[in-house]
Amino acid sequence: MIPREEPGPVLNGLPTTLPDTDPEETQEWLESLDRMVEADGENRARVVLLKLLEHARSHGKLDVSALTSTDYINTISAVDEAPYPGDEAMERGIRRMLRWNAAMTVQRAQRPGIGVGGHISTYASAVTLYEVGMNHFWRGPDAPGGGDQIFYQGHASPGMYARAFLEGRLSATELDGFRQEKSAAPDGLPSYPHPRMLPKFWQFPTVSMGIGPMNAVYQASFNKYLTNRGVKDCSDQHVWAFLGDGEMDEPESRGFLQVAANEELDNLTFVINCNLQRLDGPVRGNGKIVQELESTFRGAGWNVIKVIWGSGWDPLLDADKDGALVDLMNNTRDGDYQTFKANDGGYVRREFFGRDPRTLGMVENWTDDQIWALRRGGHDYRKMYTAYKAATETKGAPTVVLACTIKGYDLGSHFAGRNATHQMKKMTVDDLKAFRDRLDIPVTDAQLEENPYLAPYYNPGPEDERIQYLLERRRSLGGFTPERRTTHKPLPKPSAKHFDGVKRGSGKQEVATTMAFVRLLKDLMRDKDFAPHVVPIIPDEARTFGMDSFFPTIKIYNPHGQNYTPVDHELMLSYREAKNGQILHTGINEAGSVAAFTAAGTAYATHGVPLVPIYIFYSMFGFQRTGDGFWAAGDQMAKGFVLGGTAGRTTLTGEGTQHMDGHSPVLAATNPAVVSYDPAYSYEISHIVESGLDRMYGPADENVMFYLTVYNEPIVQPKEPEGVDAEGIVKGMYLLAPGSFEGVNQDARRAQILASGVAVPWALEAQGLLKRDFGVVADVWSVTSWNELRRDAMDADEQAFLHPDQGHRTPYVTARLADAPGPVVAVTDYMRQVPDQIAQWVPGDYASLGADGFGFSDTRPAARRFFHIDGPSIAVRTLQQLADNGEIPEDWPLRAAQQYDLLNVNAGTSGNAGGES
Repeated sequence: MIPREEPGPVLNGLPTTLPDTDPEETQEWLESLDRMVEADGENRARVVLLKLLEHARSHGKLDVSALTSTDYINTISAVDEAPYPGDEAMERGIRRMLRWNAAMTVQRAQRPGIGVGGHISTYASAVTLYEVGMNHFWRGPDAPGGGDQIFYQGHASPGMYARAFLEGRLSATELDGFRQEKSAAPDGLPSYPHPRMLPKFWQFPTVSMGIGPMNAVYQASFNKYLTNRGVKDCSDQHVWAFLGDGEMDEPESRGFLQVAANEELDNLTFVINCNLQRLDGPVRGNGKIVQELESTFRGAGWNVIKVIWGSGWDPLLDADKDGALVDLMNNTRDGDYQTFKANDGGYVRREFFGRDPRTLGMVENWTDDQIWALRRGGHDYRKMYTAYKAATETKGAPTVVLACTIKGYDLGSHFAGRNATHQMKKMTVDDLKAFRDRLDIPVTDAQLEENPYLAPYYNPGPEDERIQYLLERRRSLGGFTPERRTTHKPLPKPSAKHFDGVKRGSGKQEVATTMAFVRLLKDLMRDKDFAPHVVPIIPDEARTFGMDSFFPTIKIYNPHGQNYTPVDHELMLSYREAKNGQILHTGINEAGSVAAFTAAGTAYATHGVPLVPIYIFYSMFGFQRTGDGFWAAGDQMAKGFVLGGTAGRTTLTGEGTQHMDGHSPVLAATNPAVVSYDPAYSYEISHIVESGLDRMYGPADENVMFYLTVYNEPIVQPKEPEGVDAEGIVKGMYLLAPGSFEGVNQDARRAQILASGVAVPWALEAQGLLKRDFGVVADVWSVTSWNELRRDAMDADEQAFLHPDQGHRTPYVTARLADAPGPVVAVTDYMRQVPDQIAQWVPGDYASLGADGFGFSDTRPAARRFFHIDGPSIAVRTLQQLADNGEIPEDWPLRAAQQYDLLNVNAGTSGNAGGES
């Protein structure tokens, strides 16, 4: 805090205008605190103060508020500033070149015939925030500790490209390819931080608001996890997340602050660029976003450092003996602060300082230009260096730096602080000339007048002392950032014998596919080389998925260990936490679980350690609730297994609409990085998991993640058939049960039934009904992946369309059904859109059945009869197809519907009515 004789009207949330009846005694208390700090250190003083506050709150009449808000001034006083270690003139020159080149990247992207947009103003407000870190704090991947991880603000990407241009990592041609990834290939640059699109440059996708802060928290948490488990020492790595004050409106931006505080993530720093503006206007026009954020973060247990005012304000604050200036700062609204910087010094004199005669007197001898030169703290490199240094030295808590800036800073009066500045993407000739003059860039009027849309970039070349300084700073800090590397040790492949257990089936015991997967995982965890690389992730439903059996063995990760006796400590499956625990148990927290999955699934790149995250969840709460997180995981090229447990519309009896998933394969299909499967049996799961490990971690090294839907309906898991079509299981379909002609004529009518997941037993039931009651012979196919069949077919069509000279490959589904006689009926426990994905590639007549609409609470058989996806419904639909083709009498379908009482939900019997839901 900046010292002054009298505090403002609100300090730390406490009323401080109460009369001090004994100032001498008060001073003695303050001096006692000072002596304690000197003698016993800051931590001891902090403990005593917090204990005093805790004790004070026990006296109800004292009414002591929480420590959540401080005055609207810098947290660290001028007298406590750290000496700036850099060459200030050199760094000022670098910042000017960066400002120019970043703005020209966007300006040139607006040239006629291109017009792809971009954001000029975000980086303009944040140059100093980034450059202090680049030159003095952020360690590159070659640093001894492994380097830091930086989550750059998405809209500031032109600045990162501009720096890479000065560093020699990007060319002017590549800058001209900004937002033209295909038309300017191979020199195109993505609009924002997209690792998948620029895989050697960006590490973390951040432009979907809220994803950056969420993933940064879990990246920092995961770094501690790796250290505590002994997988890799990440103790000298720091995570920095750059955010906007408007972005903090997103629930994800604030929703994980308690996670960072609870885990004492002192390896995490948020830097929030408080330019007071959203995309359309002020963040809090009638309030103060910095104060609001301070209260939020302090209340969540974070260390808060406010950098509001630049050095020019220091003498004014030092002279503010009666607190008039601080009082004015406290009570001025953000909407007014924004307006001040859209005007001039005279306006600030009248409308800010002029609100109080005492503050107006402070600047009576100042010129309007001097007043206008007063900067906000985020543009002051000395203030930012001090804040970053304090953040990195803080122990036991994460830190947020709230840095006040001006959006569009240095771009001119048409841009700075304007409501429309976020959407402004180009500068006039006069704007360019004034901007050039402020930055002292050696570009002539003629160059700007010839074509304002082609105003040149500026790079003085590798011999320039500013460039040499810039490069030396990065060398000393361990290399360039951002930079993404993928060199890592190979993942030990588990022995083939560990995949064999579930292939033997379950005998007479009924086992759901969820339990079958857990059994496979247990077998894989017996492989001593492979097991340490597995990261199980469970959002507080371990017992639902049968994974509580892992608690006493590999234990739940808790950075503090287990400092209590669990209530079930005498049980074999007792709840066990440990500092080196392997399970990430994220609580009731699907979004955080996806963030943890992303951190683990990209460890091969961020840490050079290949890990296999296995995240299991209620399938309804996966791609529906956290689809944006999975999209970011795909962008970041995460690998691993995602398990949609309690899958299907009708298997979760009694739970109702919110829990019953009838569409997650559709949502998963929209993510190009997701390979989706809907297996019916345990042996299918075994082959799919083995294939996934090969594709993701084998020589192919594919940047995909595998999504398996697994069910909670107990069935007898069959033994793997001899000579099973393993290739078909992996590619998406195989012939499970050929129809038998035993007991029927050889000219019996034929049909094909395609089913996936829990619907396969109903298809087999329909196969029996058709033969027994109508003499129809049907083949049953297990479709393990409708999505993969569709992708294969689309690839074949694209090849035929774009490369007809290479021949026309037949899609896999078409080839498998080419000689299969009769109509095809497809059924799943999902909406019809899932099997309809392959309709256009199925030869002959095709019909689908599915659970369209909202789910509801009922028994499994009743729900299946209601949706008409049970065995009898499949049989009737097959008969309708045959009747439409004239192969059987027209009245057979109606006769069958009446025989099976098809419209009576209470007549349904398909599937297991019992079993835990």
